[in-house]
Amino acid sequence: MSKKNKKKNLNKTLVEKMLDQQKIPYKQLQFATIQKGDVKQMDTSILDDEEALVYKTLVCEGNKNSPIVGVVPVTEHLCMKKLAKASGNKKCELLPLKKLVATTGYVHGANTPIGIYQKHHFPIYLDSSMKDHNQIAVSSGEIGRSIMINPDDLQKVTEATFVDLLE
Repeated sequence: MSKKNKKKNLNKTLVEKMLDQQKIPYKQLQFATIQKGDVKQMDTSILDDEEALVYKTLVCEGNKNSPIVGVVPVTEHLCMKKLAKASGNKKCELLPLKKLVATTGYVHGANTPIGIYQKHHFPIYLDSSMKDHNQIAVSSGEIGRSIMINPDDLQKVTEATFVDLLE
């Protein structure tokens, strides 16, 4: 491997390296981060009308099956009842922030459905609105870092289920 290729690989997240190994196409994205309360988040406001193409990864606990992961647009809210029903639970709630890193290996703002599935095989549920787009953005495992990926490729790599998850 040439020095140029080695240097290029150093800038990739673990998720991006996994996608490279599986020959799944994606595009790297970088967002500025902003501090909101106790956590850092990426600032997607620069996207204007395309902000709905950015999806957030929410880790939840169910009363029967746990943990479960819902992926919805950053502009929308996850319907806990719909996620519970899809995952075989009667109810579910967001995983407490203090349990997040121990459960997923990622800090708030860096959770990625790809990394979570590859590490833990937690069930992943993708909002069906994703299928309306050729490319969507999800976190690539670091705050402020995302990838643009085809929703069908995301579904394949995470063995996810498409379901209506929006309130």
